[in-house]
Amino acid sequence: MLISNTPKSFKDRWQTPIEVFRALDAEFNFKLDAAADKSNALCKAFLTEQHDALKSDWNSKGAIFCNPPYSKIMPWVKKAAEQCKKQNQTIVMLLPSDTSTAWFYEALKTSDEVRFITEGRLSFISAETGKEGKAGNSKGSVLFIWRPWRIPGCWMTYVQRKELLKKGVNRDNRTPLPAQR
Repeated sequence: MLISNTPKSFKDRWQTPIEVFRALDAEFNFKLDAAADKSNALCKAFLTEQHDALKSDWNSKGAIFCNPPYSKIMPWVKKAAEQCKKQNQTIVMLLPSDTSTAWFYEALKTSDEVRFITEGRLSFISAETGKEGKAGNSKGSVLFIWRPWRIPGCWMTYVQRKELLKKGVNRDNRTPLPAQR
């Protein structure tokens, strides 16, 4: 079991690697970051802890990105499913790949697509130092995608980590990622 040395005040505030966000933004054109603070927000519009994203609506004129605190994932998964229907917007949530959890099964039941990031782990940006974590993430990562126009049934796809990062470096290319079945 990997024990984190991250102080509690920074533990749930790791930022998504910018190349990963850029690659996803090229595909989805995000308008709202639903779980952020001023130091790690990736969209102009974002919800902070003070906005309490779990109690407020995720009003957006476009797709919504969410890399929620990993200490309590289930409420975020339920909120994403609710807000997708209510806001009629696509929601993309970046989570640890842990199929043994109840939240994973809940996301699987309510989302449209599960996209596994294969062949490596993402290195998130520390809220404490502003630098990429040295050891990388303790688990692989997965994207859950809720789309309002699709019936939940969960399409499973994958994207190689290196392709995702490469796409994020080449941000001007706004074509979708090659999701593979």
